[in-house]
Amino acid sequence: MLRSLAILCVLAVARPLLAGPPAGAPTLALDDLKPGQHGEVWTVFRGTEPESFAVEVTGIVRNALGPGKSLILCQLTDPRVQNMGAVAGMSGSPLYIDGKLAGALSYQIQRFETVRYAGFTPAADLAEVQSKASTALNAVPVTSNASASPYQQLAPVFTLSGLSPAVAELFAPRFAAIGLSAISLGGSDSGSAIENPKSKIQNSPLRPGAAVAVALATGDITLAGTGTVSSIDGKHVTAFGHPMLSLGDVDLPMCAAEIVTILPSSMQSIKVANTGAVIGTISQDRLSAVSGTLGAGPAMTNVEVTVNAPHSAPRVLHFAVARQQQLTPMLVAAGVSQAILGANDAGLANGFRLTSDVQFPRTEKLATKSLYSGPQGFQQGLSDFVQSLAANLQNPYAKTFPDHVSFTVEPLPENPSVTIDLFQLSRSTARGGDTVQASLAWRDFQGDAHRDTIDLAIDPAWTGKKLEVILAPGRALDELTGRPRVIAASELRSFDAYLTALRDDRPNDGLCLAIVESAEMFSDQTVATPDAPASISRIARAADEARFQTRAGVLPLWEKHLLDGKLANTVVRRPLRIIE
Repeated sequence: MLRSLAILCVLAVARPLLAGPPAGAPTLALDDLKPGQHGEVWTVFRGTEPESFAVEVTGIVRNALGPGKSLILCQLTDPRVQNMGAVAGMSGSPLYIDGKLAGALSYQIQRFETVRYAGFTPAADLAEVQSKASTALNAVPVTSNASASPYQQLAPVFTLSGLSPAVAELFAPRFAAIGLSAISLGGSDSGSAIENPKSKIQNSPLRPGAAVAVALATGDITLAGTGTVSSIDGKHVTAFGHPMLSLGDVDLPMCAAEIVTILPSSMQSIKVANTGAVIGTISQDRLSAVSGTLGAGPAMTNVEVTVNAPHSAPRVLHFAVARQQQLTPMLVAAGVSQAILGANDAGLANGFRLTSDVQFPRTEKLATKSLYSGPQGFQQGLSDFVQSLAANLQNPYAKTFPDHVSFTVEPLPENPSVTIDLFQLSRSTARGGDTVQASLAWRDFQGDAHRDTIDLAIDPAWTGKKLEVILAPGRALDELTGRPRVIAASELRSFDAYLTALRDDRPNDGLCLAIVESAEMFSDQTVATPDAPASISRIARAADEARFQTRAGVLPLWEKHLLDGKLANTVVRRPLRIIE
């Protein structure tokens, strides 16, 4: 009995238990670590209070992640952790040995092992990220092939709150393409009001071992990755022990978080988390950790989506998205998709009208209206929207993000698609002052047949010209008149000119009826002038060949918009000759 007590006393002296995770603890140099040393790792198993579990140092794997980037290999000796292994969401859990910070839990060594091990990022690498100066903005996300490396980082638990399973599934491939594997198993304590003074999560003190989230969207729709705080130095916080998305320098919201529970799995155990209010800004997303500062959150793009349902009061979603070129378009589109797909009163059986206003700093709004028919139209429209907004954010003229984006969604009472049965002219030859009649016949989607006659007054100034009468959607006529479908960066010289070019698009609904003549179009920053003198064109193109372009196109002499609120893909061209 006495011998047993003596052994316990020796163990207590050799490895004193910590009363709690110490903030500002000194660091333990990598070379001072020895196999067999015992340590404590602090993390949250449930709620917001960190708890410790025991590990034993196995050794150091030198240059495991690259030159000078080693991993501390530890055996997870605590019985409850041995059952579940290293858990996704434990990323960044601090390891203390003899009261000193040795590193942060960060990597799973292998799966299905009979004895659980984990990799820890050394404390020196954590400090390097915290003190790293900004060198690049908005780096492209780096995706990794997990099967290519024996060291698999414990991915933060990215949870989607406010998105229906159908919407989450729709966007899963888009998120996965940039290395973000989000699950819907999680929640948010912020709701539509990001600041919630009564939040249990928000009022919990942040300390080493506590849960912390890095958000990409907050509010009615929340997307955040939850990990663990590794160290705190004043207001400076380091967490995760590995990259989140390898974005480099960032401005992302740091949020409070709580752990609901841990779901054990032989494949990959995960924490189920709730995201709380914004408590600071993450500024670094690097190989060894993420790091930021407590206080005010970063500037974000506010999004408002209003759904005008036919049989109920309008519903409004409010959320904010992080300003990052690759992520922002998808996050905004996810919110719009939720408004359309994620409610009982906004079905897509017939289609919908989407009105958007994008407000960039110090510029006028970029307003658009789009019409979509049924689920297939929505899928195409979603791709178009993501590509368009991504092009706006990645424009080469100005580093800018919208301050505010608003959308109005109006479900349609009937499918807007129509089929054109007939388009013909009363005659193909006319004189100045005559009236030529254009006959148009169409059928609604699973509906009635219609017919209309449009009078075309022939201008005497057109005498002697060989013209065409064109019936086409607005986008098709834009291209025929010399507007490029894709605007090359070299054609414009400013962001304002870029927005102006976007505003000049014809409506995407209905059909345009136009009398046109063939012309050589000389364009300056996409603004076309027909039949410019060849000398001017040569001089301009010699000065700036990229800005000034010449294209074969058509010049509208008369134009009218038909079939408002309908969708048709027909392009019909009829010759018209004006004689004396």
